[in-house]
Amino acid sequence: MQKLLIFQSLWAMERRHTDGFEPSLDDNIAAICKAGFDGISAHYTNRGDVIRLNQAIRGTGLKIEAVCFPRSIEDLRLPLELATAFPVSHINLQPDIRPRRIEDCLPILDGWMRLAEDAGIPVFIETHRDRMTTDLFFTLDLLDRRPDLPLLADLSHFLVGREFAFPIDEENHAHVRRILQNAHAFHGRVASREQVQIEITFPHHRPWVDLFLQWWDYGFRHWRSHATDDAELVFTCELGPKPYAITGRDGNDSTDRWAEALALRQMVRELWAAIA
Repeated sequence: MQKLLIFQSLWAMERRHTDGFEPSLDDNIAAICKAGFDGISAHYTNRGDVIRLNQAIRGTGLKIEAVCFPRSIEDLRLPLELATAFPVSHINLQPDIRPRRIEDCLPILDGWMRLAEDAGIPVFIETHRDRMTTDLFFTLDLLDRRPDLPLLADLSHFLVGREFAFPIDEENHAHVRRILQNAHAFHGRVASREQVQIEITFPHHRPWVDLFLQWWDYGFRHWRSHATDDAELVFTCELGPKPYAITGRDGNDSTDRWAEALALRQMVRELWAAIA
């Protein structure tokens, strides 16, 4: 039976409050466990940090989305080695290079996919600003050349990057659906055409929430139609700290991001149930 797993980003657990208090890793893991998340999203770029993380989650049953930021083919080797020693659901690869020509990207993408295949670990390319995938049209051109490229869809970056007029026209919906057809996992935040992360509990932001739910609905349905019967789809709540989060005059979040992460999880669970 296909399953939806909802993870919480450890980066999103950072408070960055003006009082200077930050909960410990153990405190954050305890909160994520108590809330009933299925896993966490964490960096897999430093061996010591990965060892500490796996010690912290021992016995919890939490799964891991491993995040890395390679600038070359070889840079992926360490995250793959760490993921082999400390198993993960998948690797989320943010391609931290910005070639201007499609032809310059293809050998790098092919190299990453070869390493992933050799290691037997799923590696998904995240759609993200200031990365190889920063632009929607450029990423669509990449898919034209590599139609099976596995993506991790964070649609907030494309909405802000292209600043779609609202309501979204059919041409732009079609572009987003093409991205979603290659989505093997999702990062969850809601953007507007001007802000990468808006407060999902504000009533005047509801049209943007509904837009993202519409896109995720399409992505979930497409994934379900192609995945195996026992496959697991990971959706990561990633409501990041400032400067992603909008802050007030006091320099602090305008809402409780943890409460909003729980609200986002409930919306996504209801969406999945309706599809199922």
